[in-house]
Amino acid sequence: MSEAAGRVADSTGNWVDRVAPVRVRPYLRLARLDRPIGSWLLLMPCWWSAGLAAVRAQAIPDPWHVLLFFIGAFAMRGAGCTWNDVVDRDIDARVERTRSRPIPSGQVTVKEAMVFMGLQGLIGLMVLLQFNHFTIAVGIASLAVVAVYPFMKRITYWPQIVLGLAFSWGALMGWPALFGRLDWPALVLYAGAIAWVIGYDTIYAHQDREDDALIGLKSTAILFGARTKPMLAVFYAAAVILIGIAGFAAGGGAIFGVGLFAFAAHLAWQIVRLDIDDPELCLMLFKSNRDAGLILFAGFVLDALARRLA
Repeated sequence: MSEAAGRVADSTGNWVDRVAPVRVRPYLRLARLDRPIGSWLLLMPCWWSAGLAAVRAQAIPDPWHVLLFFIGAFAMRGAGCTWNDVVDRDIDARVERTRSRPIPSGQVTVKEAMVFMGLQGLIGLMVLLQFNHFTIAVGIASLAVVAVYPFMKRITYWPQIVLGLAFSWGALMGWPALFGRLDWPALVLYAGAIAWVIGYDTIYAHQDREDDALIGLKSTAILFGARTKPMLAVFYAAAVILIGIAGFAAGGGAIFGVGLFAFAAHLAWQIVRLDIDDPELCLMLFKSNRDAGLILFAGFVLDALARRLA
């Protein structure tokens, strides 16, 4: 088995390929550290929630919480992807883009992957234990959704909803980390984040649409087909409206509004640019959601800072 066999088709020439020790590269790929975009997308709702809480408190987000969410998002994204690869190892071997992943390519055994998943989960647990008891309980509750997600594409055309529930969970974390409770603006933020995830993961799923259909897997990309653009408009509009309700209810003002408008404009640009028959463009637009998320987070932070200084 050549070392290059462990590379995933849409992830070559990254830092793992260039500088990481050969022996650890398969594990770094299991954790998706060669493709960190998923970790960033998992992080965004965490930071949004911290920003939302900061707006309510009229203070900047706690830098310690921001750092903890960063570490936790990368650790738990890695653990979740490792679990996903264990569950999907037979399916990945049948899909062109994923057959070179570490497990189907034979570079990592299932037992080794499970041990590695446990180590990543331990890092995530150590991060979670730095928060208050309520936030710890909220974080632990997310594991049930993460555990069932890999099976959803086998039974429903809406696995993106379950992914949304999992990837948006951070929207429920930043608020209780500051206040020790969950209030309705955080719940509305969570709903908005779910709509956002459904949108961007539909774009991502178009890369595998034909392979998935051939082997009997389901996704919103297959379900929407030629209607993808109008359906994206629905979900992205819902995301903007719900996040806007959350932000203004928490006390956000004009600066938050500008950030929300820029976030909405970015999502609209994605819809306009999208060509569902161009996998490279789909991947580029999917990745651009990190920038969209950072724009919105900046709107929260700058609004909170302006209120603190006023």
